[in-house]
Amino acid sequence: MIKDSIITFLWSISPFGEAKVGIPYGIFHDLNIFWVLLIAVVANILVFPIMMFFLEHINRTLLRWHAYKTMAIWIARRAKIGSGDKIKKYGFWGLILFVMIPLPGTGVYAGSIAGYIFKVDTKTAFKANAIGIIISSLIVWGTTLFAKGLA
Repeated sequence: MIKDSIITFLWSISPFGEAKVGIPYGIFHDLNIFWVLLIAVVANILVFPIMMFFLEHINRTLLRWHAYKTMAIWIARRAKIGSGDKIKKYGFWGLILFVMIPLPGTGVYAGSIAGYIFKVDTKTAFKANAIGIIISSLIVWGTTLFAKGLA
């Protein structure tokens, strides 16, 4: 149980899956369904402050290297293209919508970058990301429970 809880947490904080992978992993490894939801949401919400620290402090130093700068610009463009219209048009609600869609390329990593690029106030961006994460996690959680026959 502890090992699977840790792996669920790590998948949920990982940019390679977020809660979209952590939740199914935990449920299909027979962890308590409510425990899985809690672990995944908390881990995914923790990404935002980590990303803000990275973007505000470490990113500036790393931008001096050409390879990093090229990759950062590519990622920023993807975040801007995927979320730009929603955030410009709907602001806070657009950021929630972008983060809550449980598809690859959306989520808290892209939502944090989009909020940073569009200079959304940090507290507002955190609230929007947290709400989006909770909604997305509930969608994935419900879908996974249904797929496993528990709903």
